[in-house]
Amino acid sequence: EVQLVESGGGLVQAGGSLRLSCVASGFTFDDYAIGWFRQAPGKEREGVSCISRSDGSTYYGDFVKGRFTISRDNAKNTVYLQMNSLKPEDTAVYYCVADQIKCNWYHYDYWGQGTQVTVSS
Repeated sequence: EVQLVESGGGLVQAGGSLRLSCVASGFTFDDYAIGWFRQAPGKEREGVSCISRSDGSTYYGDFVKGRFTISRDNAKNTVYLQMNSLKPEDTAVYYCVADQIKCNWYHYDYWGQGTQVTVSS
C-alpha cells in the first residue's frame, strides 16, 4: 500500500518557521519526484515545491521567493520542506505528492492526507 504521511504542521506567528516532513512507503522512493502542494479555504490547489528523482533539482512556486527549501533523504524515504518567514497567506493544508515521471505543477500519482499550517498575524 502506497502511503505519504505528512507531519510538522501547526500554528505559528507571522515571520516564524516550520519544517514539514513527508515519509513515503509502498513504492521505490528513489524513482519518484516528490513535491508539495497546498490548498487554502476557498482557493484552488497550488504547487509549492518539488525535488526531482534524479539529480535533485528543485522547483518552487513564484510566491515562495526564497523562503522555502525542499530536500530529500532517500535513505529515510523522507522529503522535508523548510518554511521560513511565514506569512498569513501561507495558511493552508499542505499535501505531499509523488510522481514517477518528473516534477510538474499539474499531475501526481500519489497524494498524502495533508497537514494544516496556520500562520497568525
